[in-house]
Amino acid sequence: MKKWLLSAGVLLLTACSSGVDNKSYYQLPVATQTGVQSSTASQGNRLLWVEQVNVPDYLAGNGVVYQTSDVKYVIAANNLWASPLDQQLRNTLVANLGNQLPGWVVASQPLGSDQDTLNVTVTGFHGRYDGKVIISGEWLLNHQGQLIKRPFHLELKQQQDGYDEMVKVLAQGWAQEAASIAREISTLP
Repeated sequence: MKKWLLSAGVLLLTACSSGVDNKSYYQLPVATQTGVQSSTASQGNRLLWVEQVNVPDYLAGNGVVYQTSDVKYVIAANNLWASPLDQQLRNTLVANLGNQLPGWVVASQPLGSDQDTLNVTVTGFHGRYDGKVIISGEWLLNHQGQLIKRPFHLELKQQQDGYDEMVKVLAQGWAQEAASIAREISTLP
């Protein structure tokens, strides 16, 4: 009798755990620029360390975030970031700035004592109920002891529904913000 109960229990647990796994994992693509050689992007006498990209707790989890009303946010259980969002944002920012700042070496690690340092705080990086994605926050650049601080807020329209499209538009917006940061940095003496 005990063997039968044990077998039934194992069968029940196996049936419950073998349900269909509908999880999707997302990674931000790096925007590529044509005409920029990778060797040019990694050589230069100006140094920029992207020290960190901070995200708030609601964005720091595995789930992609979607805003369902003006006050309600949902963290997806089956649509997940493939790696931590702060790491993805930092890595893509380093790559995008490296592509857009010829003559600069842009890295995610310290480069020496004569470097500029960039820190970014992202307060919004999510989809919204009206079909837009939100990318907001501020960045702080330490350039030769001078601090430059700029807020940013982007709202971009999704052309299609779904998480795939939302992540692509978020990546496009993040690349736009990287381009904006690069434009400002390129004007520095």
